[in-house]
Amino acid sequence: MISKKILLSALVGSAIFFGACGDDTAAPSAATPTQSSAVTPLPGISSSSIAPIPTPTSSAPAPASSATPTPSVYPALATSANATYGANDYALWKSFHVTSYEQETITYPTLASEFNVVFSAAYMPAGRVVWSSQTGYYRDYCSDNSTTVPNMKTRACTVSEGIGYGMLLAYFNGDDDTFVRLWNYSRAYRAYSNRRLMPWITQSFHWMEVDNSSATDADEDIATALILMYFKSGNAAFLQDALTFVNAIWDLEVNPSTLLIYSGDEDLWKGANPVYNLSYFSPVALRLFAMVDPSHNWQGVLDAMYTYMQLVQSMGTGVFPDWSDATGAAANPPNGAAGSGPGSWTWYTFNKESVRIPWRIAWDYYWYQDLRAATILNQLNTFISKKTNNNPDDKALSVNYSWNLSVGADNTRNTVVSSQWYAAWCATGLSGNPTWLAQCTSGLNTKTPSNTTQSYFSDILLTMYSALLNGLMVRPF
Repeated sequence: MISKKILLSALVGSAIFFGACGDDTAAPSAATPTQSSAVTPLPGISSSSIAPIPTPTSSAPAPASSATPTPSVYPALATSANATYGANDYALWKSFHVTSYEQETITYPTLASEFNVVFSAAYMPAGRVVWSSQTGYYRDYCSDNSTTVPNMKTRACTVSEGIGYGMLLAYFNGDDDTFVRLWNYSRAYRAYSNRRLMPWITQSFHWMEVDNSSATDADEDIATALILMYFKSGNAAFLQDALTFVNAIWDLEVNPSTLLIYSGDEDLWKGANPVYNLSYFSPVALRLFAMVDPSHNWQGVLDAMYTYMQLVQSMGTGVFPDWSDATGAAANPPNGAAGSGPGSWTWYTFNKESVRIPWRIAWDYYWYQDLRAATILNQLNTFISKKTNNNPDDKALSVNYSWNLSVGADNTRNTVVSSQWYAAWCATGLSGNPTWLAQCTSGLNTKTPSNTTQSYFSDILLTMYSALLNGLMVRPF
């Protein structure tokens, strides 16, 4: 999953590292830690302002502006939708993939002796979403060799994407404690690194810096979760921190010329012909940004991204490539995250990045019924319906389809339909194929997180899709 952030090379015993939002040709060095007493919390936010989350008032806070009217009803989910399944997936996912500061002091006793460097009392309670087990380049940064705790030894790293997804899942499942813990994890590292955006990869609760560049999808999701919690609770601390993200995203992650969304804050993503990742386009996030930040043209970003997405889809088979350039054509990203050559390239296929696209677009359609979202979903569903004879249980769902066969062939190496891909194809039926949606949601609700040391990405996406398709993703306004 997260190979989008890195390029690993074992040539002549050397390792080359490129963050999705950074370009480092050497391994990150361990800087001298700053003592926790010197860490300054984000302005105006203290532990007393975040715990407990206030009970919602009778009149919810009014948005500063509204670029899009909020529909009064939701489109129909499948008749097989059941919130209990979504809640159960969340509980199972959390039981394995979420851990607390307190638990980590036992899991990683050597690292824990310095946890207080980053996590002062201002950032407690804290928790994190655990990344997959590492065996390659990141093993040295994502493990503590003094511990023998099963399944955790090489899982000491967290990626910002996981924090964003985790905050959204905690919000939609009413899990305020986990929400605040994950938020504090983000707050602590941003303060320690003196950054407005969260570093994309961090080591447990430890001070060692791994890569402080940002990943735009995570920044959008964290900000979205904070805005939703603000509308739910009325607590201005959530909005204040959300605006920190929103303003930084505008300054660092939006192309000022085209209003398209860069993949991160580093110059790597901002050349003359930028390479974009459409799975980073979160329409709901942009609509919420417009509500709370009228000083920036978020409606323009939303419109530009939808236009670009429709262009990319129209130029190929109907699916999306993982990465595409300014002209709308599939493109190999500059961070080397899409494979090392023919046979391993993923950039031109509907693959490990694009699997998030149906969730983000279906979420927008579910909340706002944007006709552009419906058109995109319908085209995806038409494509897969033809491949499967309208049967969502067909093995054809396992193929990573080519965006354009003139660029490269379909990737047919997979023989099993992974849970996140099954869920993604389910979501394409939300706007126009109720038969597909009903059968596929029934199948989705037989799947649960596999909870292995390598299932971080598949489990978190399955849980997110399950929340959407089972009706847990309810607007707070």
